[in-house]
Amino acid sequence: MSQQDLFTELKQQRDPVSFTATRTMGLSRLAQFSGQAGSHCTGLRNYDLGADLRHNVSALSPWIRHRLISEEEVLRATLARHTPLEAAKFIQEVFWRGYFKGWLEHHPSVWHSYRADLQRLLFEVEDNRSLAAAYGDAVSGSTGIACFDVWLHELVATGYLHNHARMWFASIWIFTLRLPWQLGADFFLQHLLDGDPAANTLSWRWVAGLHTLGKHYLARASNIQKYTQGRFNPVNQPGTFAPPLREPQLHPCLPLPETSHLPEGDFVLLITDEDCSVETWLPRAARATAGLTSPRPRSPMGMSPEVEGFARSAVQDALTRALSNTDQVVEVSNAARDIVSVAQQAGTRVVVTPYAAAGPVADWLHGLRAPLQAAGIELRQIRRTYDDLVWPPAKAGFGGVRNQIPALLRALNLTEGR
Repeated sequence: MSQQDLFTELKQQRDPVSFTATRTMGLSRLAQFSGQAGSHCTGLRNYDLGADLRHNVSALSPWIRHRLISEEEVLRATLARHTPLEAAKFIQEVFWRGYFKGWLEHHPSVWHSYRADLQRLLFEVEDNRSLAAAYGDAVSGSTGIACFDVWLHELVATGYLHNHARMWFASIWIFTLRLPWQLGADFFLQHLLDGDPAANTLSWRWVAGLHTLGKHYLARASNIQKYTQGRFNPVNQPGTFAPPLREPQLHPCLPLPETSHLPEGDFVLLITDEDCSVETWLPRAARATAGLTSPRPRSPMGMSPEVEGFARSAVQDALTRALSNTDQVVEVSNAARDIVSVAQQAGTRVVVTPYAAAGPVADWLHGLRAPLQAAGIELRQIRRTYDDLVWPPAKAGFGGVRNQIPALLRALNLTEGR
């Protein structure tokens, strides 16, 4: 089938993806897409055809970000339909997420400096009229750059953007509108259903030229015209000549943080929106399960109702599934006393939670340790095997992970089913 025939077929399937925060819906979308993850889809994946034409991309990221479905499940479903060679591009996309998370775990100062810079810039927006005006135009979709303004309204309305549109958007934000990348990254975290601290922060830094030093991404009108099928042609609008950004701070590469192990006795399982399918990998059930249904804000500005609702619903879906294999299921706020109370009622002094990579949940868990310890409760974070395998080679460029993909698939017992 020719590329034009594929475009015609896609346009006949006009139907926006329904982002419902349940494991069932994530698995349904995976089953729907897995047959298209091979080489016949590779040539179309970079095309942004509009919000109601997403059949050329998986659109699985909201479910994967909350681990309603896991990377392993996505890879297994893909390799049941395609060889590793046929699905090489899509398989790499899956591993990119793990690479970003591992890289940020190796370089935690990047996350902390981003948050400090963001706080300073938010104060500056209040005091600097020129910055406030430019930022206001950008976040209201009033820049006069048609493609940028449409993408902004699409993001706010749907909680999703095509990956190529995200790069164009970030490039225009940084190099055309001359706005700080931290404010743009924060705006994405406010509105993206799949807003992930690592993937989002490092993608914006990559566009700016800070992740791969000296290599930045400049949006070009011809590229936008081609990959939007002529929906946009912003001639002379994106900045075509701009140097990459620089920063004075160096970010050392540190060893990965320690992970814990399950206790021999009873424990309370604490579910956050970082991992909402714990039952698929935890070897035994908890005495009681608590779900943090007040998700930690991913931005100092809060989260959109859609993002907060998706995260909340993901945890509630996880709690519903937990009803079949635990003695007690409760919803808790982010107060330590609620978690202490659950542990005391369950008669255990150990709270187990899936390891949270760098981000707001990890920061909150760090602050939770002291009050729990004061009540005689131990907090243990346990990492998935997938993360333990993928994160160690994620120290520099993606090549360190990409070169390990065949070995990683073998270590995960993921081989093609054909």
